[in-house]
Amino acid sequence: MSQQIFSLARIATPIGPLLIVTDEAESLRGIEWEDHRPRLEKLLRRYYGAEGFALRAAAQPAPACPALQAYFEGELGAVARLETAKAGTDFQRLVWAGLRRIPAGETLSYGGLAAKLGRPTASRAVGLANGANPLPIVVPCHRVIGADASLTGFGSGLARKRWLLDHESRYAGTREVLLTQSVA
Repeated sequence: MSQQIFSLARIATPIGPLLIVTDEAESLRGIEWEDHRPRLEKLLRRYYGAEGFALRAAAQPAPACPALQAYFEGELGAVARLETAKAGTDFQRLVWAGLRRIPAGETLSYGGLAAKLGRPTASRAVGLANGANPLPIVVPCHRVIGADASLTGFGSGLARKRWLLDHESRYAGTREVLLTQSVA
C-alpha cells in the first residue's frame, strides 16, 4: 500500500486556528483546532496507519476553507456540501451519517441518536463513534449531548462545544427569520 499525501491548511476562527486535512481528491480527512493537533494525528494514524499518510503544508487553500469560514460567519449550511473521505468502521460511518442529519441549532442525546439509527441499546457505542469522529463541525458531533441535556465529551474541549452550540443557535434562528422575511 502506497503512502497517501494529505494537505494541511489552516484558517483563523473565533475560537482558535483550525487545521484542515484533505487528500489529493480534496476530500476532507480531518479537522481539528491547532491546540489539539495530537488528537488529529492520532485519529489519522488510526484510520490510515502510522505509515499510510504524510502531511504536507497546503500549497493553496483547500476547497473546504471558504465553506468553513462561511460557517463561522453564520452561514451554517455551508459545510453540508463538503465531501468527506470514508474512514472508520461501518458502524462509525452510520453514526457519522446520523450526525450530519441533526439540524444546526438542535441537539440530540446519545440515546436519541442511537434510537434514530435503529440501534436503541447502542448509546455507548454511539458515544464511542462520536468521540472517534475526525471531522468536527462538518460531521457535527458537538450536537450530541447527555440524556440530562448536559454537555458531555468533545475532543476539542467543552468550551468549544458550548461556543459551537451557541453559534449555531444564534444563526439558525436568524436564518429562519431571514427566510420568513424574504417570503413576505
